[in-house]
Amino acid sequence: MIDRKNDVVKKTTDGISFLMKKNKIDVYEGFGSFIDKNTVKVSGEKSTELQTKNVIIATGSDVASLPFINIDGKRIISSTEALEITELPKSMVVIGGGIIGCELGSVYARLGTKVTVVEYLPRIVPGMDGDIGKDLLKSLKKLGIEFHLGSKVKEVTNNGKSVTVKADDKKGEEVSFEADYCLVSVGRKPYTDGLGLDKIGIKTDDRGRIPVDEHLMTSVSGIYAIGDVIKGAMLAHKAEEEGVFVAETLAGQKPHVNYLLIPSVVYTWPEGAGVGYTEEQLKEKGVKYKKGSFPFKASGRARASMDEEGFVKVLADADTDEILGVHMLGPRCADMIAEAVVAMEYRASAEDVARMSHAHPTFTESMKEACLAATENRPIHI
Repeated sequence: MIDRKNDVVKKTTDGISFLMKKNKIDVYEGFGSFIDKNTVKVSGEKSTELQTKNVIIATGSDVASLPFINIDGKRIISSTEALEITELPKSMVVIGGGIIGCELGSVYARLGTKVTVVEYLPRIVPGMDGDIGKDLLKSLKKLGIEFHLGSKVKEVTNNGKSVTVKADDKKGEEVSFEADYCLVSVGRKPYTDGLGLDKIGIKTDDRGRIPVDEHLMTSVSGIYAIGDVIKGAMLAHKAEEEGVFVAETLAGQKPHVNYLLIPSVVYTWPEGAGVGYTEEQLKEKGVKYKKGSFPFKASGRARASMDEEGFVKVLADADTDEILGVHMLGPRCADMIAEAVVAMEYRASAEDVARMSHAHPTFTESMKEACLAATENRPIHI
């Protein structure tokens, strides 16, 4: 499995290299840093200095940890090492029940590893709609994953051939776990170390991010930043939109990125996906809304493929019927969420989508049914 993963990664990176050559882009491999705002030094096998008018900082992010945890890459690992293990662990403790922790935890649980997730907050995937977190928790428990929510990790020890994790549970009582590995998945942090930002007068914020204006330009003219090093969701497709945005800006165009409509996905199985406002956000804002939900167990396609877990939920404005948010958990939701993004980009109402023909049998019929449920509570197939 790991060999196949490596092959997929190689083909993907080779494909990027091909596109660079195809588009006549000069590529310098090495560590880039600023000498001044118009000079970038590339340190590698041989040092090179590049003179330039504009620079885009797109250095991404690195694994975050907790102050008392030493990710040694042996028994205490990050997502990087979790994708390189060459023998199946019998047991694994995952610190963090966010997207990465749930994704990798579910992978190893399906392979047969006994997985225990320790999460500080009272719920998993906290950035997503609450119903996704609630139903995903039930689904992951069916895989045999053990969850300790509301628990604060305070010590992680590498014992040589095992690891011990100590935490205080939601009652304040100490609990201890021993496993072959401990996967630390408490998030990621902007990667700006050694870039020489101080040489050009760029200061990062309290979370290590580079401040930018509405054009994604930093405080220094001609220097832009995109992706994980600036504010916003740390998502590859968000960074891609911003990369295109800056390129088009430099070409004299007037691009736009609607950050509300950057979809979020958790690649467990069933998959979770959402775009727009969550139900919790609408309640917090005091927005009057209506919602419609449709379960996959009522979907013919889901029954046929034995993927009956989950639902599609549509949130629409109570007065105008404009779709404000779509959240789903189930089969192929990472692909299905695109329909919601398209609809919301064009400010569609729930009735607009409900009146569109959807092929039968398909998973996306559930989107139509959820919109029918949101319009006048009239889904056809339940």
